[in-house]
Amino acid sequence: MAQRALLIAGPTASGKTAMAIARSAGKKALVVNTDSMQVYDVLNVISARPNPQELALAEHRMYGHICPSNRYSTGAWLRDVHALIQGEGRECETLIFVGGTGLYFDALINGFAEIPEVPKEVIQEVEALIQPMNADERAKLLEERDPEMARRLQSADPQRVVRAISVIQATNKSLASWQDDPAGPSILEGFEIEKIVLNPERDVLRERIAQRFKLMMKAGAIEEVEAINALGLDTTLPAMRAIGVPEISAHQRGEITLAEAEEKSIIATHQYAKRQRTWFRNRMKDWTWIDPSAN
Repeated sequence: MAQRALLIAGPTASGKTAMAIARSAGKKALVVNTDSMQVYDVLNVISARPNPQELALAEHRMYGHICPSNRYSTGAWLRDVHALIQGEGRECETLIFVGGTGLYFDALINGFAEIPEVPKEVIQEVEALIQPMNADERAKLLEERDPEMARRLQSADPQRVVRAISVIQATNKSLASWQDDPAGPSILEGFEIEKIVLNPERDVLRERIAQRFKLMMKAGAIEEVEAINALGLDTTLPAMRAIGVPEISAHQRGEITLAEAEEKSIIATHQYAKRQRTWFRNRMKDWTWIDPSAN
């Protein structure tokens, strides 16, 4: 009998963890993190990782296993998943992949064209270049450097712009061309696959995001930001850009009030959820879409 793989995607705060735990009940299952921020250590609360009570209800893997001083790529995540599948995953009835990172799901299903590693100094040079730019300026720069990626990106998100410009600068080849190269077979080949996107009503999601971040603030988010800042890390690292880290850090430097940090973080989360929804609508049309707030 073929193993099963259940893929649960959705915007932040849509109820993915609860569904994953519910679907794991009574099965020999592993819940596998498919979120690019929840891989980092230290950021337990800020990244909305499953809490200790939730972790006790099912076997979870690949949460908080990466030091925040590292830059963890989609390729690295896929390699770790492959090792998991070839290891203890062999003994499982069901693997449940849950998270909000569309590129992880895409790589999981369609394979992933390995892109040469970009030197750290190239990334830092591009980060310094775009740091003072607004979204329109970033979009213009990307259009100049890599028109094909400028057409593909839904928004001039700083991290994606840095990635695109860094790749073409280091390899003389557009990230779009690398992505279009044959990616090889899916690592889920042979699995029975079920694909779900959680899609709450927009107003419901907005309220859930606000309530959750307020709870995060009470549950240790402020202390987590203090802890990660104490490591003295490069502020351009992905972990240092997790929503809530820049905002609470600004409060801790005395630049804004705690209430302003909370408000800015909630707004940033709303914007992130909007980008996630856009990605899912464009790339996951054939998935089963569920409104968990309708139940």
